[in-house]
Amino acid sequence: MLKALYDDTYHGASESYFTKVDAKLRRSRGRIKRIRRLLPDGDAQGRTFLDIGCNGGFMVEAAREAGFAATGIEPDAAAVAWAREHFPRSTYINGLLEEAGLDPAQFDAAYCSEVIEHAPDTNRFVAAIARALRPGGVLYLTTPDIDHWRRPRDIEKWDAFCPPSHCLYFNPRNLTQLLAKHGLTVVHRAWAFKPGIKLVARRA
Repeated sequence: MLKALYDDTYHGASESYFTKVDAKLRRSRGRIKRIRRLLPDGDAQGRTFLDIGCNGGFMVEAAREAGFAATGIEPDAAAVAWAREHFPRSTYINGLLEEAGLDPAQFDAAYCSEVIEHAPDTNRFVAAIARALRPGGVLYLTTPDIDHWRRPRDIEKWDAFCPPSHCLYFNPRNLTQLLAKHGLTVVHRAWAFKPGIKLVARRA
């Protein structure tokens, strides 16, 4: 069912998301700068980076430019093919994180933006993230915030409410508890004007 749900989500990478390459790369480079500052010496050289739900590979390419050995994982085969064609100097895995067979403690930094709400088993998903990170590794994570003050009172009018693609919704408290259960401690949470959570966690 998951493979069918995420099979060619962007219709051969032809939708508008893939026509805004420069803007996507600019935003990705800014986020990579923030992630790089979280590393012990602020240096990406010789470090490893994982984008979970990498889509067209924009964050992966920005990480590679910054000096990371970058890897992206994505269930949509068409998006992975687009990333491999346009940003071929990194590694891409077509599939789900939980089934990817990554080596334990392989990555210094991981990025997971608007993905965790898609996971049907969030404990298995977060356990896979924690297992992939090295001790002290950092996770930059974003997801919709169901308790945000700007979320529409009628949840069906919220643009982030889209079952079955989105399986579960979080607020800052229960997301922090979920991450802690798997050894990931929230060290920073950014204020968000839109109904979303943006946080950084570190593996113990």
